[in-house]
Amino acid sequence: MKTKWFISGLIPLALLVLVLGWVFTKGAGVEREPAAPIEVLNVEKFKVIPGGFELDVSNTGPETLTIAQVIVDDSVWNFSMEPSPTLKRFEDGKVRINYPWVEGDPHTVLLISENGIITEAGLDAATLTPEPSWKSFLNYGFIGFYVGIVPITLGLLWYPFMKRLNRKWINGILALTVGLLLFLFFGTLFDGFEIGAEAPSVFQGNMVVIICTILTFLLLFGFDQYQQRKQKRNGYSPFGISLLMATGIGLHNFGEGLAIGSSFALGEAALGTFLIIGFTLHNITEGIGIAAPLLKTKPKISTFFLLGAIAGAPAILGTWFGGFVFSPIWGAVFLGIGAGAILQVIFVIAKMLMDDHKKNAEPSVSWLNFAGFTLGILIMYFTAFFVKY
Repeated sequence: MKTKWFISGLIPLALLVLVLGWVFTKGAGVEREPAAPIEVLNVEKFKVIPGGFELDVSNTGPETLTIAQVIVDDSVWNFSMEPSPTLKRFEDGKVRINYPWVEGDPHTVLLISENGIITEAGLDAATLTPEPSWKSFLNYGFIGFYVGIVPITLGLLWYPFMKRLNRKWINGILALTVGLLLFLFFGTLFDGFEIGAEAPSVFQGNMVVIICTILTFLLLFGFDQYQQRKQKRNGYSPFGISLLMATGIGLHNFGEGLAIGSSFALGEAALGTFLIIGFTLHNITEGIGIAAPLLKTKPKISTFFLLGAIAGAPAILGTWFGGFVFSPIWGAVFLGIGAGAILQVIFVIAKMLMDDHKKNAEPSVSWLNFAGFTLGILIMYFTAFFVKY
């Protein structure tokens, strides 16, 4: 009986393999050459080096391509390429161009294939691309520390003040936290879409963000349900909520570090400095949100250090990643995971608030909670003026 059941599932699969094999070997029945060759060349990184440029490229199209010519600022220019000018599908290469670039000037490079397909790459302001060194490593790390850990720690310092509030005001602060997180969720999601759009189209960067968001949310939701059943308890651990919130915010701050690190790497130092100031102001409120679930408990000082490090340290990693080894597809993955974690925290805190109001025979949404939620969104909205350009 089991054999028949197994064969019944195997037959459609075998037929599908035969059909696909026929299409790949014999074609779909319409034999017609495309009007133009299908070539997709992606410039992964544009580096400015002493005496010229260095471009990391990748062939993400369906066919092999050959780079035949390079034009720099409207002039044909000599170039060399490793491993060779011809790239197979998904093969990476490195294009080196000896060119007398000018500090602070814009430059445009056109890569032309032997079929005449043009790929453009450019710089708004040329400056030497930072190379990994202990000095630059420490400088970028300090920037991440200043943007991530410092403001979140300052936000956590509001805990003693909030601790003296009564139950209704604590719920209002939790509602404010939901507002903060909702803004962060959409901000993280949109940042992921922006970075995902820079990845090669074959990798479908935006879909990577959505998939990682959904899978992360479902994974965390399932894990939380499992823990509740295992421990036979109702409700949620305050520390667990703060820890999950710190993790989600940490991944969001990783994206902020990416933006700062890549800005300095591209020579946009003024923009990078502006982002440091803006993100510092923007992130203070995140510390308040992390501390809010702990108001009904008596956490140790070490707990705040742990939560501050989890939420802030990823900004350091982000500046390193953005400054030295930035990859759009990995950026999309990390931001998608962060968005999923933040969404799970929103769900947990909102449910916790509604359960508490139901237990005390109060409306699910009070005016105080609504005011807190609205204030949380407005705080994030207006402080975001410092990081939008």
